[in-house]
Amino acid sequence: MTAFRTTRRAALMGAGALLAAPAAFAPATLRAATFPDRPIRLICPWTAGGSTDLQMRSLAEAAGKLLGQPMVVENRPGAGGTLGATHLLQARPDGYTLAQMPISVFRFPSMQATPGWNPLTDFTYVSHITGYLFGIVVRADSPFATFPEMMAWAKANPGKLTYGTPGVGTSLHITMEQLAQKVGVEFLHVPFRGVAENQTALLAGTVMATADSSGWAQLVKDGRLRLLVTWGAERARNFPDTPTLKELGYEIVSASPYGFAGPKGMAPAVVKVLDDAFRRAIDDPAHAAILARFDMSPWYLDSAAYTAFAAKQNEEESAMVRRLGLKL
Repeated sequence: MTAFRTTRRAALMGAGALLAAPAAFAPATLRAATFPDRPIRLICPWTAGGSTDLQMRSLAEAAGKLLGQPMVVENRPGAGGTLGATHLLQARPDGYTLAQMPISVFRFPSMQATPGWNPLTDFTYVSHITGYLFGIVVRADSPFATFPEMMAWAKANPGKLTYGTPGVGTSLHITMEQLAQKVGVEFLHVPFRGVAENQTALLAGTVMATADSSGWAQLVKDGRLRLLVTWGAERARNFPDTPTLKELGYEIVSASPYGFAGPKGMAPAVVKVLDDAFRRAIDDPAHAAILARFDMSPWYLDSAAYTAFAAKQNEEESAMVRRLGLKL
């Protein structure tokens, strides 16, 4: 009788321990079935108020409603837009931490002697979302009325034309250096952490021009800045009178497409929940209005297609770094 009571007590204690076990030890399938049950962090590696920040906040609000949990955008600007990716290296692969993945995430490892991450193995690609409208702006009182005028002045004054970008190694910086090589001019690059700092410096006269995504749109419409050129395949819908680099004979098109990823090892069921939410949220009217405001087009790819696209981006960026001699 005593042995029976002892065995029964042990069994009950074991069952109680299982019931009290932390959620972290629950089977992955169970966690996926209840996902999400708390807010999700979406890291924006750029400053608040820019086109990326506003696009992500709009999409996060729409996706959060679909998921039944808030999706909270957290700004971590700096390091050419790679701080979101580096944060994922330490995050748990439970689906509650995601980050925007700009092209610099694929470019930087090829530029560094000791890469901090491998774009092909260190992340789980969830959804590809959109791409940017890039352009070069100057102050409204600038002596440069056109992009050819700016380039002619830069050629006549080597190293004196200052321009700002969101950081070293970003698509804006790389494209400006490509332009310099094509024309045989020398610019002076001034890196900032994001569009807010970039525009403040331009308006204050600290730099003569800014190369950035379309966070400058309203200032151009208000007449405080002048848009000289855009970098898309076609003229921007909101600025149809502004030529593209390609039209001006430079044969450069840059849109810097991006999406969202999480840490490596995320459960496929969790990835699907997130991917489905982003896919539906892209067409939310409020989000569509933000894309239209900044001349950004929806460019959705599901997790599998985005993973393949990321591999292609990694290959292309590595080749470009070698071709331009950008190894640090």
